[in-house]
Amino acid sequence: MTGNEIRANFLKFFAGQGHRVVRSSSLIPANDPTLLFTNAGMNQFKETFLGLEKRDYLRAASSQKCVRAGGKHNDLENVGYTRRHHTFFEMLGNFSFGDYFKADAIALAWELVTNSRWFGMPKDKLYITVFREDDEAEELWQKVAGVPKSRIFRLDEKDNFWQMGETGPCGPCSEIHYDLGPEAAEKGREHEQFPLDGGGRFVEIWNLVFMQYDRANDGTLTPLPRPSIDTGMGLERVAAILQGVVSNYESDLIEPIIHQAAELLRVNVHTNQRTDTALRINADHARATEFLIHDGVLPSNEGRGYVLRKIMRRAMRNGRLAGATEPYLHKLTGFVADFMREAYPELTESKDRVSRVVREEESRYASTFQVAERFFQDEAKKAQLGVLPGTSAFRLYDTYGLALDEQEEMAREFGLAIDRESFAAEMEKQRTRARASWRGAAQAQIADVYKSLNAVEFVGRESLEGPVQVASLIVDKQEVDLVEAGPAEVVFPRTPFYAESGGQVADTGLLLTSDTHERVATVEGVYKATPSVTVHKIQVLRPIRKGDALTAVVDLPSRSATARNHTATHLLHAALRQVLGPHVKQAGSVVEPGRLRFDFSHYSALTDDEAREVERLVNQQILANTPVATDIMDLDQALSTGAMALFGEKYGESVRVVSVPGFSRELCGGTHVNRTGDIGLFKIVYEGSISQGVRRIEAVTGEGALDRFQEATDQLTQASEILHTSPAGMLDQLEKTLEQKGMLQRENDELKDKLAHQQINNITGRVINGATVVAERVEGLDPKQLRTIADSLRNKYRSAVIVIASVKDSKVSVISAVSKDLTGKVQAGKLVGEVAQAIGGKGGGRPDMAEGAGKDIPQLPSALEKVYQKMEALL
Repeated sequence: MTGNEIRANFLKFFAGQGHRVVRSSSLIPANDPTLLFTNAGMNQFKETFLGLEKRDYLRAASSQKCVRAGGKHNDLENVGYTRRHHTFFEMLGNFSFGDYFKADAIALAWELVTNSRWFGMPKDKLYITVFREDDEAEELWQKVAGVPKSRIFRLDEKDNFWQMGETGPCGPCSEIHYDLGPEAAEKGREHEQFPLDGGGRFVEIWNLVFMQYDRANDGTLTPLPRPSIDTGMGLERVAAILQGVVSNYESDLIEPIIHQAAELLRVNVHTNQRTDTALRINADHARATEFLIHDGVLPSNEGRGYVLRKIMRRAMRNGRLAGATEPYLHKLTGFVADFMREAYPELTESKDRVSRVVREEESRYASTFQVAERFFQDEAKKAQLGVLPGTSAFRLYDTYGLALDEQEEMAREFGLAIDRESFAAEMEKQRTRARASWRGAAQAQIADVYKSLNAVEFVGRESLEGPVQVASLIVDKQEVDLVEAGPAEVVFPRTPFYAESGGQVADTGLLLTSDTHERVATVEGVYKATPSVTVHKIQVLRPIRKGDALTAVVDLPSRSATARNHTATHLLHAALRQVLGPHVKQAGSVVEPGRLRFDFSHYSALTDDEAREVERLVNQQILANTPVATDIMDLDQALSTGAMALFGEKYGESVRVVSVPGFSRELCGGTHVNRTGDIGLFKIVYEGSISQGVRRIEAVTGEGALDRFQEATDQLTQASEILHTSPAGMLDQLEKTLEQKGMLQRENDELKDKLAHQQINNITGRVINGATVVAERVEGLDPKQLRTIADSLRNKYRSAVIVIASVKDSKVSVISAVSKDLTGKVQAGKLVGEVAQAIGGKGGGRPDMAEGAGKDIPQLPSALEKVYQKMEALL
């Protein structure tokens, strides 16, 4: 059975058992700061398990793309050296949200794994583990699946108890293991028996988590009212078993990528252990790189981008060790896109974009390695007692991506060893920081007060004003019955106020009495406390009680301006893709009443012609006054119609598709104009880079664009009046004025040079041991003129030490020049530094020419005199 068939059969099996097949979520977790990357199938269902999100199904199955590298779950350093460690892998899973529990989960798992219609694994090759206190699970494996008690083993919390965080849902788990036989064991461990083995003979293939408790802050476990199921099966592991191979890397999911890597690196598979390790690393890391960049991660020096860069550089470093002499990784990621398109057809669309990002990173790595080599050589020269410090080795590893074994090879060339103990200590510090960072993020909890609230219906598309009833009043995260005045939060069953999400800011507005329409409170913000609960931040003006009937009024001008900017971002996105290419993808946005900000993937600044064409296309759509259509449909159906999904956004099974027919089509839950003509006008006001491969555009629409136009017109009129011309004659007049200015500047510079050379004649200096020393002050010259004087004096006297200072605009500038025959005794950089320090400043530069500055003018005479004294000693 091929890997693709295993994936398809898994989903087919559970679809036949009443499960909704759910597509893989992005590798960038949506709205979850606790995770660096999606690392398990349950991540996209986390809020459903927590009871914060309700779905229209109780059973689900998925094949989830996962990455484990960085943060708490980090397999990076093991990848390539073991049979089963990966950065990128696929996790097959089935889930029950308060529907079936242990008995059915066990029965379904055993049916899929052992039935010849499905995976057909021999029962005598399978072992089961359960939590040591889970009598029920042990009994069910015997009763439901018929597994002999002799093949069921009880293990401790470390292996068979799962929890989502320090508190919250948790429970025992049960694992299915497969016996690959003694030939798969590491040498000398063939005799070891399950579960005490440590040599790779027995492979965990499926983990069934029985989510049945809620852990409190004090550690107390309370049974959940609706226990749930979360399972995870490694696709690569199952493929290796069903295809009769020992290593995941020998399965048809990865082995073809290894052979492609070998072809690109011009090496043979199974040449030697070092080469084979490099090929495995490249195959795995090419998969991770392709999928991460496709999902919107770009290499950088922080966060997810930093981990991606480490993955890529680890691949490139090992490729170089295997013999690579030219860039290749961008070709390998392209192969991955083609190879995996049956399961992930969307990779084809981003193939060129990913390849370009990888190619640029390969060029950057080549430059970085040269810097790393220089750093290594400098550190090697400073090494004491024949040992390179572990701190230096760790910097080479962490900053430059130079592996320890590669450093040791380089160290041998210098006759050095590396302090491995110190290196290991630095590595552990980094891991501790990573774990602490992950735990810190995990501590973010939703306050209990919001968890019990009912879902809030958004009705603000149909009306911006209407009756609401106070369902809950909250002050300082506590529910109250009355708020007299001041800040508070309020929840209604239905609301016309849009909560901040998807880059669009929240509505603002008023709460009025329902009868007299007197102001009760101002609405200053709206947010989602949970996926289904909308909370309004209010400033109470007169008493509000729980149960009060009020009238909610959304600020119409603000909502309308925001809608104009939101629809304009869709038009901008489509226009950018037309002008720059299909590689352009939204990487973030902010939609406010006063402006829009749009971040997108692209590699260079927009030219003036490109920016004008983007503006023209957007305004062309505005002038067409096309109706903006909104359709509600299933996610898969929406994507199949060409609707664009955005990086990192979390979508439900039912989605809104906003389209401008024939031009733009996107998944979007925000508010929009009815017709494109409502936008009025679109104008780009800024374009620039925010990170490697990501550009930012800021623009204005409607009244904001009109204000911008009028402001520019006013400035043009004022400028033309200053230049005594009309706006039409501005450019000609400006060119004439600049030409005159240039001519006057040149005349001024010539006069300054004459003045400077006149002062040279008045400077004599002192002769010390055959060398002329000059330490003098001249008047009113800038640093450029001082350099001219210093250079002239040095050439005049041939063997000379020159220090010239000048005061201009209450600042002292100092220049030092030393003839080459004296730089062995006197260095200009050090000399000018001492003078500058004496006058309260700093200075430095080359041994033959340097400059400095200071502000303590009264100290200048003594500072210059000390130069003569110092030269008496040095010369």
